[in-house]
Amino acid sequence: MEFSTCDLCDANEDNLADGTLAVLPPQFLSFGKRARFSGPAITLKVFEDNVLVRSALEQAGEGKVLVVDGGGSLRCALVGGNLGVLAEKNGWAGILVFGCVRDSAELMHCDIGIKALATQPRRSVRQGRGDKDLIVDIAGVLVRPDDWIYANEDGVLVSSTKLQ
Repeated sequence: MEFSTCDLCDANEDNLADGTLAVLPPQFLSFGKRARFSGPAITLKVFEDNVLVRSALEQAGEGKVLVVDGGGSLRCALVGGNLGVLAEKNGWAGILVFGCVRDSAELMHCDIGIKALATQPRRSVRQGRGDKDLIVDIAGVLVRPDDWIYANEDGVLVSSTKLQ
């Protein structure tokens, strides 16, 4: 699907006004081969623990976007090169991480879209703590399971419905 987040905002001003369409703050960097990606959200809430991230990416992505609320932590990475390859292999459209990634050179070769706050070489702990399929807070914007994520070079949108 070709789209422009700018055009989507212009065409959906009423949705922006009523809150059914929101724009994430401009703090996310792009990783992965795809600068532009969209799809329904699968949500996770974890903190410095990526076991649930791996578990989600092991499932068939079917063009969805994994939205990871990592609490904005910059102390360790929640996604790295191996998980990027796994996400591509399993058909995910993209990954949005409110936290860090690592292996950025490897991620740039993965044919998916990835947005995150920063890179961090330190890996996360692996204790399996966290929750899935719940409303998460990504930089002050609530993302519900099955909300639509639209990301490109200009920003990231969260919509309660699929936009045309």
